Amino acid sequence: MKIYKIPTDLRAFIFDIDSTLYTNQAYAFEQVDCQVRQFAKERGITADEARRMVADYRKKFAAEHEGSKVSLGNTLLAFGVPIEQSVQWRRELLEPADFLGRDEQLIETLKNLQSKYQLICVTNNPVLPARKTLEAIGISDFFPEIVGLDTCLKSKPAVEPFQTAVDWLSKSSEAGVKAENCLAIGDRYDMDIKLPLEMGMGGILVSGVEEVYQISNYVL
Repeated sequence: MKIYKIPTDLRAFIFDIDSTLYTNQAYAFEQVDCQVRQFAKERGITADEARRMVADYRKKFAAEHEGSKVSLGNTLLAFGVPIEQSVQWRRELLEPADFLGRDEQLIETLKNLQSKYQLICVTNNPVLPARKTLEAIGISDFFPEIVGLDTCLKSKPAVEPFQTAVDWLSKSSEAGVKAENCLAIGDRYDMDIKLPLEMGMGGILVSGVEEVYQISNYVL
C-alpha cells in the first residue's frame, strides 16, 4: 500500500474494482485476454498475433509517455475498435462469477466505511459486468452507483469518469461533496490515482484486496 494523500475533510471513497476489490490473477488475465481473442477473431489473425500487437502498442505508449500505462480500451481504440464495441464485447464475454466468490472480510471492511463515508466505483469495464463482479463478491449493496466505460464512453485515466463520480456523490449528499473530499483507491497509479490527485482528491495505491482490508485503520 502507498498512501499519497488522505483528505482532511474526507467524505467519500472512489474505488476501482478489478484487482482492487478482489485479487484473482486468473480473472484479471481472462478479462483482458478474452477481448484480445475476440479482436483476433474479428481481424482474422491468431490470438498470439493479437497479443503481440497489444503488448507492442503498450510498450511503445509507455516509451513515449514517460512510462505511463494505457488501458485496453484505449489500446483497442488505437487499432480501430470503437469504445462502443469494447463495451459490447465486455458485456458478452465477462462472467466474473466463474472466477470470484463472496469475500466476508471485504464485506465487513466496506460496512465499516459505509457507516461514515459515501462509496462509489469507477471502472474501465461497463456497468453490467462491473455490477456482476460486485454481486459475485457480495458487496453490490454498498455501491448504489457505478461509473463504467459505457457511462461516459471514456476510459480511465480520462477526467470524465472521475468527474461524473464526484458529481453523483455531490448530488447524493446533503452537505455536498467536492473532489477534495474524495479518496481514490486503485491498483494502478496511472489509471486510478494520478488524475484524482491532480483533481485535488486523495489517493491510495493498493496491490490487491488484502490491502483494502487495512484502509479502515487509516480513516476510522
